[in-house]
Amino acid sequence: MLSKVLIALLALMNLLAFALMGIDKHRAKTGQWRIKEATLFLVTALFGGLGGTLGMYAFRHKTKHWYFKLGFPALLIVQIVLLCIGINLLK
Repeated sequence: MLSKVLIALLALMNLLAFALMGIDKHRAKTGQWRIKEATLFLVTALFGGLGGTLGMYAFRHKTKHWYFKLGFPALLIVQIVLLCIGINLLK
């Protein structure tokens, strides 16, 4: 039961991170108000690393900022390591 909830939360955070990157890119193109960079990082840091990284490259958004280009994949790697440790602890 707990593993299903964790998987659902993980999927939700990654979908949210991916969607926010697409929404912010659209808003950047149309001159609308933007999503704060801190918000993009927060959602990505809260186990949305895969969605944030994929969104960054799929929408070609924030790829010129070194802290996104390095930060999002670094967060993804940390999250993968933490998930592997968590899975091993649950065995």
